Amino acid sequence: MGFSGHLVFGCSSRPLLQSPVFDAMHQESKDSVHTSWPRSGGWQTLQLDHGLWEEEDLAALVAWTRAPACVADVYDSGVALLTGRAPDGQRWQACLNMEAAASLWAEEPEDVEDVSVWVSTPEFRESVGRKRAELLAAVPDSARGALVWAAAAGRADTVEQSTIEELLCSHETFVEDLFDALLDALGFPPAVKPSTESE
Repeated sequence: MGFSGHLVFGCSSRPLLQSPVFDAMHQESKDSVHTSWPRSGGWQTLQLDHGLWEEEDLAALVAWTRAPACVADVYDSGVALLTGRAPDGQRWQACLNMEAAASLWAEEPEDVEDVSVWVSTPEFRESVGRKRAELLAAVPDSARGALVWAAAAGRADTVEQSTIEELLCSHETFVEDLFDALLDALGFPPAVKPSTESE
């Protein structure tokens, strides 16, 4: 069973969990939040379970940090819908692991009684094909949006749009790895294991 929840990426000199966005969160829920290896310059990634993040929280986090931020809504480590936002209000979205998303998000007829039967039909394959074409058509706009967003963070100076498009069309077993790879490709500092006193 993979991870289902949210990957929240933002920048602050303080821990992101100190944002007012999380003020209403119970301490037990806060204790369940995993912080990934940080990136220099204050860039942080939080891993939250489903139910701990609302759509409007991204704008609130950007307002608090005064920096671009993004969130990936992850399903079972296989698919993610990524939404980015900049302080000027610019917003963009991208799908990660497109092939898996096409199967997961394919439109299901209302009269389907048994999904396990439907997924083995030609109609299902046609629906997946339509969804794949829709997702593929959105890739150039998603890549452009990602680059504009990264530029607002002082990144992506020499990044080609084709590089980002290729990543958005690629596949990883764990979509969290693709999320990290996209941040790397957009020019954010690499994630580094924190040093400890004993090291």
